[in-house]
Formats: sequence, structure tokens, C-alpha cells
Amino acid sequence: MVAATAAGAAAVGAAGVADSKRQFVYGLHATEAVLARAPERVLELWLAAARDDQRIRRLAEAAHAAGLAVQSAAPAALAKLVGDVAHQGAVAAVRPLPPWDEDALLEHLAASSASPFLLVLDGVTDPHNLGACLRTAEAAGVQAVVLPRDRSAGVDAVARKVAAGAAEFVPVASVTNLARTLDALKARGIWVVGTDGEASQTLFAADLNRPLALVLGAEGVGMRRLTRERCDFLVRIPMSGRAESLNVSVAAGVALFEAFRQRSG
Repeated sequence: MVAATAAGAAAVGAAGVADSKRQFVYGLHATEAVLARAPERVLELWLAAARDDQRIRRLAEAAHAAGLAVQSAAPAALAKLVGDVAHQGAVAAVRPLPPWDEDALLEHLAASSASPFLLVLDGVTDPHNLGACLRTAEAAGVQAVVLPRDRSAGVDAVARKVAAGAAEFVPVASVTNLARTLDALKARGIWVVGTDGEASQTLFAADLNRPLALVLGAEGVGMRRLTRERCDFLVRIPMSGRAESLNVSVAAGVALFEAFRQRSG
């Protein structure tokens, strides 16, 4: 596989925490995804010295094909870099996507010829749920995910791991005032559609083939009042079982792919 070197282990130990110039991606799937789709953003790659299996060898081969050096490190050194997480023996330092705020989001929408398709998450505080939503959003072709700067999980290493590489490709706009941002989207002809279990209209009966910002609230409490008031209309996911609600990432998957189905038709 990769020869273990003292220099490689030392580099891991001295790497420190992620900053504005680099972020850490860990886990086999997430690391493989960024190597396959954006190798130019990979700054460094470390693989566990104790592993020598097909997936690790495939990662090393992909790195070498992209002209990247692979450093071998002990599990303790990898843990020092990303913490006590299930890194699966693969850690990459990557150049982060440029941070987006409300202005960057609106500039992107103005420059794009595609019909807007956004996911808005109001108050999702669990990074596992955020990561799962990012993965689904990327698969459904969402152009950006919008989060409030406060009362929301950030795109940290946990969210990146769960997103399985999607966090490296879906822009995330962190906005100071979500209600104001929704007003700005509406002023640009984007329909703001909220999900609510008590809505009279079902998701499948709604017309989602339009410039769309789909809004989901936090589990349990749903959307905040000001967010709800900005919605052009609300939809609910019809359910026949006994469960009263779905996990927010599951609900996002159902709603996003119904929108994707309608928009693709």
C-alpha cells in the first residue's frame, strides 16, 4: 500500500485543527468522493498504516493518479487530527468551498440560467441530520442549502462524514436573518414552500415545478413563526402509519425527490 514514514506521522500530529484555508474530510466514502470529483481541492491525504485492503489501496491509487502524495499514519495520529471518530483509516485535508452569505447566494442565483432549486433548513441542530440532508440535496440537484447562522448545526467534520462527500460540492449559505433572506428570494420570483404536518395540501398534490425554495423546520418544533409566515404555501407528507412525523433528513429526501420528479418531467 503506502510505506509508513515518521515524517508522515509527524505531519499528522502537527496538522492542528481545520481553519479557513483547510478542512478535514474523513471516512472512506467521503474521502473517495472528493478524490474522484475534486482532486484539485485535496491538500493532503493520510491513510492508516495498519490497513491494507482493497478500498484503502483504491484511495491510494486515486491519489497517486491525481499527483498527490499519500502519507501513512498510526490510528493515534489520525485521531489527534480529527478526534475520536470513525475515520475508517482515511483523512484528507481539503481546500474548503468559498463561504456563502446572503449576498453570495443572491449573486449566484442572478448569474445562473437554471431554475432555482434550494433547500432551506430552519433550526436543524444535529450535524448528523444536516449531513444526511446535504447528501440528499446534492443527489437531487439542489443548487444551494440555506441555514440560519444561529440555532443551526454547522458543516463540521461530523456533517461532512455523514454527507459522504456531498458537503464538498453543495454550497451552503449561512445567513444572519433567515426571514429577510426568504423575502429576498420571494422578490426574485422564487416560491417559498414550507413543510408542515398540519398543512391541508399534500406534497404530491402541490405544483413544485417552479423556482423553488423548499423549507423544513427542526424536528419536534418545525419552522419558526417568522419563517412560516414567509412561506407562499405549506405542504404535508401524507402518511398512513402510526408515526406522527419523519426524521428531518428523511422528510427532506421525500420532498426533494418529489420536487425533482416534477421538475424533471
